[in-house]
Amino acid sequence: MKDRNLIGREYECRRLEKSMEETQAQLIIVYGRRRVGKTYLIEQFFDGRFDFKFTGAYNQTKEIQLRNFSIELGLQSGKTVSVPKDWTEAFILLREYLTTRPEEEKKIVFFDEMPWMDTQKSGFLAAFEYFWNSWGSSRDNLVFIVCGSANSWMVENMDRNKGGLFNRWTCRIYLKPFSLGETEQYLSSRGINWSRLDIVRTYMILGGIPYYLRLLEKELSLGQNIDRLFFRKRAELWDEFEMLYRTLFENSESYIKIAKALCSKRKGLTWMEIIKETGLHGNGVMSRMLSNLEDSGFIRKQVNKRQQKETLYIMCDYYTLFYFRFLNLASRPDEHFWSNCTENPSIRAWEGLTFENVCMDHVAQIKQKLGISGVLTTESSWADADAQIDLVMKRRDHFTNLCEIKFSTKEYEIDNDYETKLMNKISSYVTSTKTKDSIQLTMITTFGVRRNSHSNIMTNQVTMDDLFEITPASIEE
Repeated sequence: MKDRNLIGREYECRRLEKSMEETQAQLIIVYGRRRVGKTYLIEQFFDGRFDFKFTGAYNQTKEIQLRNFSIELGLQSGKTVSVPKDWTEAFILLREYLTTRPEEEKKIVFFDEMPWMDTQKSGFLAAFEYFWNSWGSSRDNLVFIVCGSANSWMVENMDRNKGGLFNRWTCRIYLKPFSLGETEQYLSSRGINWSRLDIVRTYMILGGIPYYLRLLEKELSLGQNIDRLFFRKRAELWDEFEMLYRTLFENSESYIKIAKALCSKRKGLTWMEIIKETGLHGNGVMSRMLSNLEDSGFIRKQVNKRQQKETLYIMCDYYTLFYFRFLNLASRPDEHFWSNCTENPSIRAWEGLTFENVCMDHVAQIKQKLGISGVLTTESSWADADAQIDLVMKRRDHFTNLCEIKFSTKEYEIDNDYETKLMNKISSYVTSTKTKDSIQLTMITTFGVRRNSHSNIMTNQVTMDDLFEITPASIEE
């Protein structure tokens, strides 16, 4: 069933294949960031061969959802179907239809954008629970796939449901964005054969989101593409930000306030700092919003050892970071802004910071290059009053890699002043943390470090090319 033209997604396809081989009913949940390719994966894997498929409609009433359901059931069954009065009746109709399908074959049902079906006071979730627990779970040939971009709903109601659907799913797939290597493969499949430097720059803006990458045109340069997608009048992605947050989160205005605050402090904010920056209340609602942002892949968190082990929340969604840096401006930039500002100091500074984010998303590739793929590590940034380290990889084997990350368009050169600065960073880290680990200074750069009298301070190095490797870890996760 797997489409050979799928880029990456080996792990996800293996999980789906295993589910199809099972002899018991399967409830498969698929979730991930909006635009990441969930629907495409399911449709391509199953080659569109569903016994029934239904897609929820955004921001529509229960009555409209049920009307759409009856239309789809009528079209796919070849019979006239009356509009059910509620979701319980809708699932009874679905059950009756499925019993007419051949018993010797798997019956595949796909509910796409299920969170949109669960409108206020609709009774949808209770009806689905009853359908699954009273009938679906006992049908050994039933494969029911549930998909949705609203990760907060998917996590709360399907993944971690504490009610009638507790522990009912049989396969859980969280679909991640493409890695750099998969992004390169995807662009190549579309005839876009850019340099790896340009692919990294593309990743800094669009991340590994297939929908965004699909909008790139091979006839245009990277700069021309970014101008076309973001800066020209009525550009395709100019208003993507509002739609992105509005379709993912209820009370999206509060989520946007948090996102804006986190984008203003690239190294992250603590709970109290977020409250101060946003003016939002520090209660259970705040906890839930931060959890939802993390579940949706927009933020990551780490223990902040500098501030009494408080948690730091860090924005890691590339599109959101790009939006608040270049698009959310009082005056609209020129339509050719990106093409004409490639050497702008503010863009150079943004590239340096965003390359750190790229490296954090490719720790598996960094570990593979360093030969420590099998070693348990914890990763974080680190800072005290005197020094800052971009990436600390604390290893189970009692070594610690202190990683300096530098984005450059050529080989990076360590001079006398920078060597002194690096020695001070190492000294500050050892003194402040009181670590007993052996320290290795690792340089992570685009084109490597030029060998000179100062470069011996580094123990090892990782280059941009290393980040493009497709690692076993990334396939098996």
